[in-house]
Amino acid sequence: MLRKLLIGLLVALFASVAIIFAWLNPGMVKLDLAFASFDIPMATAITASLVIGWLFGLACVGAYLLSIMRERRRFKKALKLAEAEVANLRGLSMRDAS
Repeated sequence: MLRKLLIGLLVALFASVAIIFAWLNPGMVKLDLAFASFDIPMATAITASLVIGWLFGLACVGAYLLSIMRERRRFKKALKLAEAEVANLRGLSMRDAS
């Protein structure tokens, strides 16, 4: 309950900051993409760059998590093999070992 309220307050805070930012910066920015040129509001340009950066960061974290999960699976397999080997060695009698 408290967590949802805190998240809601943070979203409202960020939305209000974005609205105030857009209101205080009504200027236009020329965006040149080499094949096309656009005149867009400054707030839109900054918001788009923030969203693109956030998505790129999310993709990087996702790739990192996938590599960690792959490594974890490999370690689990190695641990099962090691545990099986220890169980086999414990089952041997001392006479078999010499």
